[in-house]
Amino acid sequence: MPPALDAALQVRLHDLMVKARATEEMLIRMMRTGHGYFWIGGPGEEAYGAALGLLVHKGHGPAYDYLHLHYRSSAVVLAMGSEPIDLLRQMRSTVTDPYSKGRNFVNHFAIKPWNVVPVTPTIETQYLMAPGTALMQRRHGGIGCSIVTGGDAGSAEGDFYSAMNWSTRPGSELPVLMLVAQNGYGISTEASTVQNTPHLHQRADGFRIRNARVDGNDPIASWHALVEAMDYVRHERKPFVLQVNCSRLYGHSSSSGANRHDEPDCVQLYEKRLVDDGLATQTELKLVWDKWNSLLSDALKVVVAEPMPGKEHVLQHVWYRGPAGN
Repeated sequence: MPPALDAALQVRLHDLMVKARATEEMLIRMMRTGHGYFWIGGPGEEAYGAALGLLVHKGHGPAYDYLHLHYRSSAVVLAMGSEPIDLLRQMRSTVTDPYSKGRNFVNHFAIKPWNVVPVTPTIETQYLMAPGTALMQRRHGGIGCSIVTGGDAGSAEGDFYSAMNWSTRPGSELPVLMLVAQNGYGISTEASTVQNTPHLHQRADGFRIRNARVDGNDPIASWHALVEAMDYVRHERKPFVLQVNCSRLYGHSSSSGANRHDEPDCVQLYEKRLVDDGLATQTELKLVWDKWNSLLSDALKVVVAEPMPGKEHVLQHVWYRGPAGN
């Protein structure tokens, strides 16, 4: 039985989960009111995402963790310390967008000081990139590892299997933590119609990769599972596959309407637990929601007044010009 989490940490996890959920719901409202053009995000992945964000060994360079994230990872970067206003900027495609300068979809992060590798809209290509940074970390030494997140549908693609293969070459095993978010869908296709097992993590058995499965709607269970997996990867310097069962609360993206689905809500479930355990009252929980919704409303007022990219920005940040800018 894993030890109970400190009460302050449990309350902090809730705050971060609400921070992420309130941000995503603001992004959806922006899309619906003409302040953005396309939404894709991670409502339903806040529980394990907040835990992961707090557990990342954050920094720059091979001594720290590299993150190869999919486009449902807002809870991860917000728990790491990103500000919600920056997601609003990317949603609106303003020139102040710190991740892509108004060029990419929302939730497509790129944070060099934290080793967050640019997120791409192509499905699961991030899995095969992770062994590259992990190889560098293997040569560098230390406890830094490469963390990659993706979905259950993408785990059926060749990139996932190639990543497991590259991570397990005899004598050259790599410190990669592979997370598979099992939400039951691949865009509009139900997983049960194409996957012959709900236990996707067991596919790692063929590569002799240690693996496990966790209830991703439970932040405390997710915390303990991530700690165990990370400890193994950091110190054994070998890969680990962790399947995270979670919900997809607003569908695939705005292309499918971004309407609320009747699935287990990790935030609601956790709030009930906090109240039942005497760690929070309904009034205290409401204050957390009020805080983030107020901050987001103020942030939107700032963002809608910020400039959009102009023709003078078209060629900026396209070509690498060297350390001196030549």
